[in-house]
Amino acid sequence: MTTATPSELMTIEAFLALPEDGMRRELIRGELREKEMPRRNRWHSSVESRVVAALSVWLDTQPEPRGLIVSGEAGFILQRDPDSGVGIDVAYVSAEVTARDPEGAYFEGPPVLAVEILSPSDTQQEIDEKIVLYLETGVARVWIINPRFKTVTVYRPDAPPEQFNETHELTAEPLLPRFQVPVASLF
Repeated sequence: MTTATPSELMTIEAFLALPEDGMRRELIRGELREKEMPRRNRWHSSVESRVVAALSVWLDTQPEPRGLIVSGEAGFILQRDPDSGVGIDVAYVSAEVTARDPEGAYFEGPPVLAVEILSPSDTQQEIDEKIVLYLETGVARVWIINPRFKTVTVYRPDAPPEQFNETHELTAEPLLPRFQVPVASLF
């Protein structure tokens, strides 16, 4: 992974102008992070589709305006000056953030919920950095899903992390009212 030096802080506009060339890029506090696009495996894909399905069922029961469930490294501009732009595996985006720039390639603002599904190529440092960034920029809940150990670790800005396993139910009150899913059903 390469990192730009602090004197070379990049803007989101420069970041979005980079070519689509098979590299996975994120902009963290103005610093470009690049690495080869990881190969997705069946466990990652399966968990992602199950999380999207569970959240979509919940979203369909909510009153308008509902917001969106997005997946597949959905792009978010989390902050400006210094700029941060990331791709998130699965996210619930409020109707307010969705409406800000309906034609934009990236959402302008944080999602309510960010879900990251661990891949073998992820490092603990990368995951920790994203959790801190998400919480500092207004993401209300972060779920880190570990397909290997079949766990979900939930992060909030105002509480210590909580880990859930296959014997637990996952909720997100009050942010996702009445959302409830058995953790086992995500794997």
